[in-house]
Order: sequence, then C-alpha cells, then structure tokens
Amino acid sequence: MKTSFVQGTKYLWQLPEIDTKSVADLAAYLNLSFPIAQTLLARGFTTKQQAESFLFSSYEKDVAHPSLMKDADKAVDRIISAIDRGEKILVFGDYDVDGITSSAMMMICLLPLGAQVNFFLPHRVRDGYGLSVKAVERAARNNYKVIITVDNGITAFDPASKAKELGIDLIITDHHRPHDHVPEAFAVINPNQHDCPYPFKTLAGVGVTFKILSLLYERKKLRMPTKAYELLLLGTIADVVPLLGENRFWVRYGLSYINKFESNSLKVLKQNGKLAKPLISATDIGFSIAPQINALGRLEDARQGVKFLIGSDMREVEEVGKVLLELNETRKQIERSIFVQVQTEIEQKKIDLDRENVIIAASKNWPPGVIGLVASRLVSAYGKPTILFHITKDGLAKGSCRSIPEFNMFDALDAHRDIIEQFGGHSLAAGLALKLENVPKLKHGLEMLVAQQLTEFDLTQKIALDAHARLSDLTKKFMADMQHLEPFGNENRSPAFLINDVTLVEKPKLLKDLHVKCSVFADGVIKPLMFFNRPELFEQFMACEQEPFSVAAHISENHWNGHVNIELTGIDVSFKKAGI
Repeated sequence: MKTSFVQGTKYLWQLPEIDTKSVADLAAYLNLSFPIAQTLLARGFTTKQQAESFLFSSYEKDVAHPSLMKDADKAVDRIISAIDRGEKILVFGDYDVDGITSSAMMMICLLPLGAQVNFFLPHRVRDGYGLSVKAVERAARNNYKVIITVDNGITAFDPASKAKELGIDLIITDHHRPHDHVPEAFAVINPNQHDCPYPFKTLAGVGVTFKILSLLYERKKLRMPTKAYELLLLGTIADVVPLLGENRFWVRYGLSYINKFESNSLKVLKQNGKLAKPLISATDIGFSIAPQINALGRLEDARQGVKFLIGSDMREVEEVGKVLLELNETRKQIERSIFVQVQTEIEQKKIDLDRENVIIAASKNWPPGVIGLVASRLVSAYGKPTILFHITKDGLAKGSCRSIPEFNMFDALDAHRDIIEQFGGHSLAAGLALKLENVPKLKHGLEMLVAQQLTEFDLTQKIALDAHARLSDLTKKFMADMQHLEPFGNENRSPAFLINDVTLVEKPKLLKDLHVKCSVFADGVIKPLMFFNRPELFEQFMACEQEPFSVAAHISENHWNGHVNIELTGIDVSFKKAGI
C-alpha cells in the first residue's frame, strides 16, 4: 500500500493512500462515516468480509477451546485431584496488574470448588520477580502439594527442579516468551511454546489463567463466577497485549458486563479516577483504573490488591481504595522526578542522542516498580529504545526495557545472555538483571545492534495517521461509528486523523506551563483542540495568527456536567500545507 509523508513539528506523519471508490463502497456497505471506512481500509481490512469480521466479534469465531493448550487437560486433572484429596494448593503470582488479577481469579474460582488454596505475591524488592527456590522450599515446609504459577514461571528452571525434588507438582501458567527450552514442571501452559497448538498466541497472563479455569469449570459442569470476566478485562488491558482476536472478544464482553454490573472494587476505582461517564471504555481502564491497582504492586504489598479486588465488605474495599489513590499519586510524582532526571542528562549531553540510539540510565535511588513506566515515557518522547536500572545494594543492576516496533528488545537481550544474569519479556517490553560493571558492555552491544539493524528512517519518530477528516465530519454519527472500532489499545490504537486547513479562532492558552489549549475553525465548524505536554507549540501558534495549518489528532467525547462535546486531542501540527 502506497504511503505519503508530511513532516510535522515533532513527528513524520504517514498516511496510506486509499482509493476513494473503495472507501465509498465500504462506507455504503457498512453504513459508516467516510473517515471510519478509510480507517478500516488503512488498517488492512480491505474486503467487506474482513471488515465485518473485525467489527463484529463472536465467541464461535474468535475463541478457541482451552483443551487445545498444551498440558491444559493434564493441569486440570491435577487440580481436580488436589481438590478431591484436600491437598493444599499455592497460587504464586506477580506484583503487576496482570499477576494480581490472575491471582484473584484463581482464588475466586477455586474457593467455591472446595479447594484448600492460598496465594502468594512476591515483594518486588525483597523477593524479586517470579517463583524462587526459597518460595518452593517454604511451600514444602507448609505441606503444599501443588503450586500454580500465574503470569510467571516460564524461566523458573531451578525452582522447577526443586519442586520436583521436594515432591511438589508445579503447574506453570504463563504467557511470556519462552527461552529455547522450558522448566521441567508437572505441566507448562503457555500458548507461546513452539509446540503448543493453541491458535491465539497473545493472551495476557490472566487470559491463560482464565482458559485453565474455564476448562476446569466446564469439566465440573458449572458456570464460572461472573467476577472472572471483570478480572480478565482488567488484566488484559493493563498488560497491553494486542486487543485483537480473542483478546478483543473478551475485552468487549467484559466491558459490556461492567457497564451493567458494578463491583465494589470497580466502583471505588471509578470514583478515585473521577470517571463520571455513563460507559467505561478500555482506554479509561488503561489510563485511569489499571494504574491504581498497579500502584500496590509497585510501591507496597501487592497482596492487598488481590484482597481489594475480591473483597465483599464495602468499607474495607473503600479503605484500600484510599491507599491505592495515595500510592498512585506518589507513583506519579516519583515517575515525573525520574523522567526529569533523565531528561536533564539528555539536555546536558551526558546522554548524547546525536550520537547514541539507546537511552540507558541507572540510579540506586529509583524504585524498581516505577522505572518501566518512565522508560515508556522516554520512548514516547525521544523514539529510542530505553533501559532504566535500579542499582541494588549488592551491585546488581535490575532494569526495565521498553523499545520501538523496529527493534526487538527480547532478541537483543538474548544476543547478550553471556553478560546478563536473567531476562524475560517481549519484543517491546522486557526485564533484566546484570552486574553493574557489565552495563557499559550491554550498552555498547545494543548500540552496535541498532546500527546494524536499523536505518535512519527506522529511528525517525513517526505517527501513523488513519484517515482524512473534516471538522464537519465530527458528528454524533461519526462518534457512534467509531465505537465499532473499539476497544482501543495495543495493535488497535485509537484512530489518528489528518484535518487540513484549520485556523485559530482565538489566541491559544498555555495551561500549567505544559498544555496548549485553543479552538480551531473550518467548514463553518468550531472545535476545541488540546495539546498535552507540548508547551513549545504555544509560541508557534501565537506566531501563526490567521494562517491555516494541519492537525494530526485523536477525536473523543468529553462528558462534563451532563454535557457531551466532541473535541480534538492534538498529536502534532504542521504549519505547511499537508496535501496528503
């Protein structure tokens, strides 16, 4: 598909050139606004059948049977056996939202079946990530016969050996990419194993947990607790897995459920996030609700998160909700502080982005639970793969990596496994630990890989635009049509539109020295336009006066005091005619 480009003030804009007749045909067939039909075509849904299949999810089409997962039946047999014999089961989770929701789902689904089950979530600093030999030994001393990992375990080689030695049946459920072999456990359920026939490979950890539990409940001829669908929704969105295929189906299902039935925990989280909208979206969960749950695992005891999610006592849930709100605000402040520190190093050329293509920074003062979030912000700000390290007291550098689509971080770390103590994750996000003295070697090696693999174009910050739109297109019909594209998230992002030839209605305003607010006019229509964290645009808009310009923007509805307004959230601006 041919693509045209325009240089904005920060990004290179790219927009597929779509035949207008194809847009008109698809718009007429599906009764969609032209910009929405163009978005579908731009995203590769080039036939009516492909577009319909994407727009209309179904259980039969999108959801495969859990028994297709390697070792799923074996794991369920063992869980049923443990329940029947009264054997103790330990659920071993993780401290992020995916791990917390997975652990909560295990508890709310196993307890009604009479299981003797408990759960443990490691502390990020004291225990580190994943199942440990020490945890297995402690489980054995407490007479646990089965350990089920959720959202971790695919690299737990030594703990698996210890479990076997101590007579504990270890069931690993995970979704992270395996190394070249897997631990020797009783059962390993992970769709990313090369010999696992399950067709959908990008479930979150909570998705894998859900599949095992749904198979268990099917075998018991029982209906799963409805809370499971809420937990599946939260964990899937928070773990930023692709919202396509089976994930898309379950997120849609979960959203329809929570927008009718509100749990105690969700009610508190919505209040904390000041979500006064009639319907909650995947974007609301990703940006407002999930970070609150994550705050517990990042800064405090993640076990409170499980108790909060499955709690029935509203007073207790509200108390934990207050803690969550405070922790999340603290997390934001710490995140801002670390971002500014790294930004200062870049401005002072201590990290010279004119010569370097990988951002690496480290500090013993940075909490390990926050550096992944800051790394994401740095990738967004500078378009460079980023690794931030927390330096431990014993001289170990524990890092969180975030990357750009053009550079596979998992493969890059794998190429340096000789100097890395441990690592795991995905192409865009990974974690690792190595000796502090090896960080410069890793930095050099990654710079060499980037130089070998990527072109200057690859390293240019780009935004993909989906369609042209005019201000006059932005109607209630347009917004209703855009809802068919939801839920938005990884690999199904909120559409970005090119709006040409708009002019300022009044002088722009600079809010909090960070955000630029203005109103734009075209086609007899005025719409509000807000640029977040782009203060440099204020002076450019002031100089622009009445000259027309082009905007790359997201379109959304703003609900406030009972009123609904359609508004633009700017991504970038081009003061040259964007004739694409």
